[in-house]
Amino acid sequence: MARWCHRHRLVVLLLWVGALFGLGFSASAAGTDYANVFSLPNTDSKKAYDLMEKAFPARAGDTDTVVWKVDEGSVRDADVRARIQPALQKIAGMKGVGDVAGPYTGAQGAAQVSRDGRIAYAQVTFTQRANEVPKELVQDVVDTAQDAERDGLRVELGGQAIQRVQEPPTGLAEMVGLVAAAVVLFLAFGSVFAMLLPIAVAVFGVGMGLFGTQLLSHSTDIPDLAPLLASLIGLGVGIDYALFIVTRHRRGILRGLDPEESVVTAMNTSGRAVLFAGGTVCIALAGMLVTNLRFLDGVVIGTSLTVVLSVLAATTLLPALLGFLGPRVLSRRQRRRLAEAGPEPERASGLAARWSAGVQRRPRTVAALALVVMAVLALPVLSLRLGATDQGNDDTTTTTRQAYDLLAEGFGPGFNGPLQVVADGGDTAALVKGIQGTEGVARVAALPPAGGVTVVQVVPTTSPQSKETDELIDTLRDEVIPRAGASAHVGGVTAVSKDFATVTGDRLPLFVATIIGLGFLLLLVAFRSLVVPLTAAVMNLIAAAASFGVLVAVFQWGWGLDLLALGKEGPINAFLPVIMLSLLFGLSMDYQVFLVSRMHEEWVHTRDNARAVRVGLAETSRVINSAALIMVCVFLAFVLSGDSGAAMAGVGLAAAVALDAFLLRTALVPAAMHLLGSSNWWLPAWLDRRLPHLAVEPAEDPAPEPAPGTGGPSSAVHGFVRDASGAPVDGAAVTLLSKGGRQLDRVTTLADGSYILTVPAPGTYLLATTSPAHGSNARHVTVPDTPLTHDVELTGGGVDAVN
Repeated sequence: MARWCHRHRLVVLLLWVGALFGLGFSASAAGTDYANVFSLPNTDSKKAYDLMEKAFPARAGDTDTVVWKVDEGSVRDADVRARIQPALQKIAGMKGVGDVAGPYTGAQGAAQVSRDGRIAYAQVTFTQRANEVPKELVQDVVDTAQDAERDGLRVELGGQAIQRVQEPPTGLAEMVGLVAAAVVLFLAFGSVFAMLLPIAVAVFGVGMGLFGTQLLSHSTDIPDLAPLLASLIGLGVGIDYALFIVTRHRRGILRGLDPEESVVTAMNTSGRAVLFAGGTVCIALAGMLVTNLRFLDGVVIGTSLTVVLSVLAATTLLPALLGFLGPRVLSRRQRRRLAEAGPEPERASGLAARWSAGVQRRPRTVAALALVVMAVLALPVLSLRLGATDQGNDDTTTTTRQAYDLLAEGFGPGFNGPLQVVADGGDTAALVKGIQGTEGVARVAALPPAGGVTVVQVVPTTSPQSKETDELIDTLRDEVIPRAGASAHVGGVTAVSKDFATVTGDRLPLFVATIIGLGFLLLLVAFRSLVVPLTAAVMNLIAAAASFGVLVAVFQWGWGLDLLALGKEGPINAFLPVIMLSLLFGLSMDYQVFLVSRMHEEWVHTRDNARAVRVGLAETSRVINSAALIMVCVFLAFVLSGDSGAAMAGVGLAAAVALDAFLLRTALVPAAMHLLGSSNWWLPAWLDRRLPHLAVEPAEDPAPEPAPGTGGPSSAVHGFVRDASGAPVDGAAVTLLSKGGRQLDRVTTLADGSYILTVPAPGTYLLATTSPAHGSNARHVTVPDTPLTHDVELTGGGVDAVN
């Protein structure tokens, strides 16, 4: 497939461009229909909701709030009313606004003014849901309301629709992430063309994934958080997967391979690993389905679709783009060095090699230090509290946060999250009386019954996110309602959030066991070892604990929130552990596969564990760290998304990837493998016979075994190296390489231009000849079971070999 895509690159590119624009046009024409569906079967809040829906059919539109406060006097003063009332009437007359309920009209108006008379609010009900209300209409509402401000009169607005217009421009986070990734790629490759390849692959994969998710939102329930998370994970894996393949391709060209053969080799090695890694990410994402939370179903669909398309782009579009570039995928300095000095031997050098050797010398010290750091970072996870963020967690400069604070100031902290006790039988009067006498209740109001159902509005004395409010819900359910002898259920947004957190926490162990078990089985089959997958599972748990510790310290304790402009501290979103663990285990598996597959390849060749771990770490740590740095940049960019859930996921995943790549995969994992020795690759014989064989990243071209009975090489290549005039070339370097670029033998020609190379076995090899004065020459040669005579002619331009 890689060879076909490389040779038919124009066709492949046109197909991808056509598919992207076709999906984009269809998605733009269809629009969006995202829906946040929190279905919590068998929970008390779900039963309350069902009763409410039956007796009081909810209005379809989103309800937002206009809040105003006077510094002196009262909101009932004529001059204040003269400024606010016309603004509310103008808003009520806007197309798309269904109703405006203010404090100056209606029987309930007086209840919308605070006790001190300085704060009041009006409720604006749109005819559509928050995500469907045109932003132009919402902006008109905001402008009209805030135009009523004057000295001493402050106007703020809150609600889901209002929150949409204060978000940064769509795509800002993605653009910042791409720019940061481009900088890292340029530093890693030193070539603008090579830098653009992973960016292009990611843009195609994420673009098509987002358009596809948008179209699917019309046929299934997909939450509005899904596209953000799909962009976040799609950009990360799309760039990383292309980075791994391009790195292997560049290495092949530097070893003397023809560009097409190098592409084929890169796809047959790193491309296989990309397919395997993408599959593990999708499996980890699908693990969310075991929680049976409908809200997460749409997240699984959107993110998995984007990952699949990113993998498809990396394995089909990327070979085509590499075909357009040819040798220009290398930097100018690399191309010049290749022309002058010929193919480079395959060896690791620099900081990566020195670090790998250092880990081998002191594995106990490295492992102990890494474990201490991870343990310290994981300590805050002991105080993890799941819940839901609301507009009280927005940045203090936003109008939604200021409206939230004004309502809390005027009507109490619990006003922003009232509870609804829904009763369909029993002594309602006793229920109301019991609720009024409960500690932690500020106000109680029973609405007129309908269809035999009575709704009691309960305003707590504490905020929706406080622990005391959760305890009040438990008290109402476990003590107050049974004591009153009523058939009632506690609902409302705050109760739903609490039940969601409880259900998520209860199902989290099953979810973690599922994805760790699946990952263990995949690695067991891939690497034919019990210890490697067991080590990976333990490392994943360590990474998860440390990353959640960072998340708690930042978002729950508030460390650095002001610096990041992320608003106020609060509980961790209840859905975040499931989403984060899915993405974390998937991405961790990627790094484990790329690291251990190289170690496993070396182990198969040498049966030397110390060498396998040292070589595998030295040759992969640089690309793993570059890939992780790109992901960290992409994830942190989502702090700019304007969505608190995406920002929380971005910070959490950035911390997880950084710790996983920089501490676990390049320090703790290799140190542990050095300590475990050959037992890393232990597998019972009976299990080995029963396991299917799965080649994750096969050796590029394993050295063939010598012919039976020879005790040495089965053949040889020999001949003369001459220039265009027929004169012998003295001191030319002649290198024999496998088709995958592995150096097998290297000699220098004698004064008469002669050379002889040993060949491990009959087969096809690459013969590269270089001379500073005569250029270079590379040609595939097929060696039989007898010595092959192969003469080479060198010219300044590098011509064909002559046999």
